[in-house]
Amino acid sequence: MWRSVASNALTFLIVLFLGVGIAGLWAKNEYMQAGPLDQGICLRVAPGSKFYDTADDLKKQGAISSASLFRIGAEYNGKANQLKAGSFLIPAAASMDQVVDLITKGGANTCGTEIVYRIGVASTTVQVRELDPATERFVERAAFKMGDDAPSDYTRVLDAMATRHRIAMAEGVTSWQVVQAINGIEVLQGDITEIPAEGTLAPFSYEVASGDTRASVIADMVARQTSILDQAWTNRAADLPLKSKEEALILASIIEKETSVPDERGLVSSVFINRLNQGMPLQTDPTVIYGITKGQGVLGRGLRRSELRGQTPWNTYVIRGLPPTPIANPGADAIAAAVNPDDSRYIFFVADGTGGHAFAKTLAEHNANVAKWRQIEAERATD
Repeated sequence: MWRSVASNALTFLIVLFLGVGIAGLWAKNEYMQAGPLDQGICLRVAPGSKFYDTADDLKKQGAISSASLFRIGAEYNGKANQLKAGSFLIPAAASMDQVVDLITKGGANTCGTEIVYRIGVASTTVQVRELDPATERFVERAAFKMGDDAPSDYTRVLDAMATRHRIAMAEGVTSWQVVQAINGIEVLQGDITEIPAEGTLAPFSYEVASGDTRASVIADMVARQTSILDQAWTNRAADLPLKSKEEALILASIIEKETSVPDERGLVSSVFINRLNQGMPLQTDPTVIYGITKGQGVLGRGLRRSELRGQTPWNTYVIRGLPPTPIANPGADAIAAAVNPDDSRYIFFVADGTGGHAFAKTLAEHNANVAKWRQIEAERATD
């Protein structure tokens, strides 16, 4: 009899363990497999939210198949107490494991509204964009020039917790322009009263948060540009007519202002390097313009003959060699081109009417290219 009882108990335990094992495998598979969402959603996690309530919210929105299993999986992985506040994009078919990772890793919001402050050469624009979770693409809701009256779509989301703020700094803007723009961003604190040295701010897209200081943003820009310049100078070509990385930065700023065509930067750099090697003046218009404006805005007109002959420290028609400072903040590609120019014998270039330039090795070739450009200008003037 006891033998029979023991045998039945052993059988029961085996069946129980098998059942637990099968249930465990099912639960793991359910937790890791693709979720039920047909299209992405924005999940809003308010400050102070509990993981339990967030799991229920996800279940109600159809993002997960089981709130209980979601909580158990998060507990097992040690993430149930790491819930972050914010607005998160939950993509279609995201597994429970992926969703847990999204809402516990923190960092910037991945969903909701974004305000982008675009610092451009001509002006700074403010763009309000909202992520469409179904397409995972941003849709523009409003756009205006900084200094103009702000639309209601901007004021409505300016201080919202789920709103991201980003500063997109274009290549070739001046330090004065950057400071003017940053001082106008309402969510930042403190004022910038001194203009950073020209060329020392890195064009980039910077994530900022409400309450950040303007000084910290400038510091980030300087640190990034310093790192870019240091690396480029370390990897520079041999026998450059540049005495220091500061001179490389000056040349890079001229290259940045002379061409917006990525494939031309190396050739433009080679022209200036060849001119420096031959002791020729650089004769570049952007340096003349900087001598007039000091980087404080756009000239907005063509240069006069008298200005080409004007005595300023930056006028490379009347000085030989590089000007004393950069004339803008160059991007990483322009810096790389300055220290690794293309191998060419070109010493002239002029616009070719396509947005690029025609390059020449001799004055005769250059004069022919200039004549073509003058003809294009005349035809455009009559259109």
